[in-house]
Amino acid sequence: MPDYDLIAILGPTASGKTPFAVALATVLNTEIISADSRQIYRGMDLGTGKDLADYTVNGKQTPYHLIDIADPGYKYNVFEYQHDFLAAYNTIQQKGKLPILCGGTGMYLESVLRGYKLLPVPENPELRAQLAHKSLEELTGILKQYKTLHNTTDVDTAKRAIRAIEIEEYYVHTPVDEREFPKLNSLIIGVDIDRELRREKISRRLHQRLNEGMIDEVRRLIEQGIAPDDLIYYGLEYKYLTLYAIGKLTYQEMFSQLEIAIHQFAKRQMTWFRGMERRGFTIHWIDARLPMEEKIAFVQRKFKEI
Repeated sequence: MPDYDLIAILGPTASGKTPFAVALATVLNTEIISADSRQIYRGMDLGTGKDLADYTVNGKQTPYHLIDIADPGYKYNVFEYQHDFLAAYNTIQQKGKLPILCGGTGMYLESVLRGYKLLPVPENPELRAQLAHKSLEELTGILKQYKTLHNTTDVDTAKRAIRAIEIEEYYVHTPVDEREFPKLNSLIIGVDIDRELRREKISRRLHQRLNEGMIDEVRRLIEQGIAPDDLIYYGLEYKYLTLYAIGKLTYQEMFSQLEIAIHQFAKRQMTWFRGMERRGFTIHWIDARLPMEEKIAFVQRKFKEI
């Protein structure tokens, strides 16, 4: 096997990247590290599409890392993800295995594939007070004034925008940390799914998860003491289902707005991945419709090309 440190499998939501990663991990007898910014939360299962059953093939479960590691309501960040990724990566490597990174959160993926040097950013109560009464449009305008925008693909609430401004303001006034992050030789595989097929799968999955109890999951989280605003912070399913649960949206409004938001999110994911290519990453794209055996053979051929 060539001298790769990591295999990364990325793709938009509903592309089938998790079953692919699990099938590959089964063949290589290895483990998976998740790169999903919401699947880290316990109890947030249907809304984040964990599909933990996908990790079991023929009765054998593939070990996974960085899923269910934080409590709902906690504001996990990219710095913490880097730290936790390295811990999981080293654990797998010490077993003599080649880790597989799998997910669709562009900032998480790029932070470890590029080896960003990041600082943990504390809260700035003074800045938050100054921004508290500004609209999302005003906050977005302020954010655009910074030279570098932090994860602008997912700033869809005022709370998220304030945190993004807080991070950028901190970086402006704080010297960059020279903390070392390993340079990884990564084989990056992208799962490319046709736009119409992606839309069809997204809509089908949304119906399925609603039927499986996704609304009850959100209500249960609220009953457990998670503030609605904290759930709305996580965006997508948790934003719209919470607004429905607290009576701000009708069921039909919730469904149609959420469906549109997920389609837009998948489009933004692909925009991020194409941006990664412009920033120097080599992503080997594979058709999502190929049979699993052909997908695995594709990866094996890429190993031999070095």
